[in-house]
Amino acid sequence: MSVLDNLHFNEEGFLINPTQWTKEIAVELAKGEGIAELTADHWKIIEFCRANAETTGAAPTLRQITKGTGLSTKDLFALYPKGPAKKVAKISGLGKPEGCV
Repeated sequence: MSVLDNLHFNEEGFLINPTQWTKEIAVELAKGEGIAELTADHWKIIEFCRANAETTGAAPTLRQITKGTGLSTKDLFALYPKGPAKKVAKISGLGKPEGCV
């Protein structure tokens, strides 16, 4: 049985209830996004995104993530290839960021 089995996701794969999120869920969601292992830099971004969303009520944009974590856009794309803001929001258990296609 997977940690994802009793959770509900929308049609794009985002967790419907962010309060159900755990680090174990993040690890499984990351694997689904092609990220085999979450490193310290991955967690730094995830933790920033969750804290930011608690304050603002929404997943942060790519620009907010780079400003808030001190990592460059290039770093984000290396950690979360092909759409880092959307991928990190999904792995963080948040909704789709504003402005993401």
